[in-house]
Amino acid sequence: MNNDTAKKPLDDDSLDAVLNDRAVRQAVTRESHLMFFHLYFPHYVKYAIAEFQKDIFRITEDLSNRLACIVAFRGSGKSTLVTFSYSLWAILGIQQKRFVLIICQTQAQARQHMSNLKYELEHNALLKSDLGPFREDQTSGDWAMSSLVFQNTGARIMIASVDQSIRGIRHREYRPDLMILDDIEDMQSAKTMDSRAKLFDWFTREVVPLGDVGTRIIIVGNLLHEDALVMKLRRLIDKKELKGVYRWFPFLDEFGGSMWPGKFDTKEKIEELQQSVANELAWRQEYLLEIVSDATRVIHPEWIHHYKKMPATTAANVYREAYIGMDLAISEREKADKTAMVVGRVFGWGTDMRIYIQPNPVNERMDFPTSLEKAKVLSSTLDNGRKAKMYIEDNMYQRALPQMLQLAGYPAFGVVSLGDKRSRIALISHLIKQGVVLFPETGCEEMISQLTDLGREPHDDLADALALLVSEVSKLNQVYQPFPDPSRYWSKEPGEEDGLDNSYPITRGMRDMIF
Repeated sequence: MNNDTAKKPLDDDSLDAVLNDRAVRQAVTRESHLMFFHLYFPHYVKYAIAEFQKDIFRITEDLSNRLACIVAFRGSGKSTLVTFSYSLWAILGIQQKRFVLIICQTQAQARQHMSNLKYELEHNALLKSDLGPFREDQTSGDWAMSSLVFQNTGARIMIASVDQSIRGIRHREYRPDLMILDDIEDMQSAKTMDSRAKLFDWFTREVVPLGDVGTRIIIVGNLLHEDALVMKLRRLIDKKELKGVYRWFPFLDEFGGSMWPGKFDTKEKIEELQQSVANELAWRQEYLLEIVSDATRVIHPEWIHHYKKMPATTAANVYREAYIGMDLAISEREKADKTAMVVGRVFGWGTDMRIYIQPNPVNERMDFPTSLEKAKVLSSTLDNGRKAKMYIEDNMYQRALPQMLQLAGYPAFGVVSLGDKRSRIALISHLIKQGVVLFPETGCEEMISQLTDLGREPHDDLADALALLVSEVSKLNQVYQPFPDPSRYWSKEPGEEDGLDNSYPITRGMRDMIF
């Protein structure tokens, strides 16, 4: 039987031939993962297959997809089709993989997957008769309880968890030629930026280098965070910076019908499932695959506005100048807060004002002298010789920095912060939501994460520096007039204490910054 014949839909006579003829059955299942699954594991097939599940089978069969991210709703069967069935077919079918590595989030999940595989290899009579024999790995070592060797081909399936060391593993002369990552993230691991960054670093530094030429990596999971691993990979794939495919299969289609009509064929069944979840956030996130903003968030991810290219800093574009917001932390201890310096270039006045946050803000642990020098350099290099104004939180020991900068001739202003950080960020939230504050497409990921996950992230230095910057620039915007007349801002000479016109919302410090 040739490849084309094996992949054609089977009529009743052909199906009978496959079921009753071992040689035909071997040929068909060798070529088709879908047929392999249905013929050898019919006890897993309780409902008519859905179109999205056929797509998953096609992804596994297409070797041109070296990297595939499959995000599907809970209960979609993604783990059964990929982690269970495909790991076997990749070895026993036409792809002839030699070393399959399955990685799960926990060791308990890894053991469960291995138990399912062993059970079928030991008790599935038809599978053993057609494609066996199989045996367990008899070698010693940590992997012996999580590894299977196929006696007829010498191929191996190995299971590991994220917290196990996998660096440099081999099976005989083979590196892993298929790696399946199954639900390697959970709500806890996706909670903070540090944990998400560690997982991405682990994937790029530990997992990807394990492979060789032709190695496939397939990731299956759910949507847990806008900056989760699968979402980072999706952005790279969308930008053509990474070759791969991303497939997204929510429970409901665009018309509100189930994507799995064979199992949920009525509106009543859909509603019954939704009611069984009993949590609207869980329903939207785990079944509809929506990134749902927590109601306790101060800044919601969907409020963030990005710019692709900043306008030219010319008078024609009503460019004002660059400003710096600073949150100082004098400690170099590993777990201490960091000193943050956030730069915003400001264009326009009044309702036309836009604050373009610059990429790659300063966010380091440094001592006081280093902070002082860093601030001087930053202020001096932003606006072609004109020193950028700096707003620095003026609490306790932090007030020394603006004082020393002023003595050195820099426009630095101490700002007494009122309220907690959450309140300060809440006060600028409307400007972020309205798009007055704009962020670059890349270079501010940590700042955005601190804003959208405030209270969950261990650090909030960048978010606090941003709040200080935006708040002070907004105060300047309140005193804008199309044709400023300095005499309006004070009734007597500028140096006199009672000279300010209190009917106008301006402080002496603001006046000094404007003129």
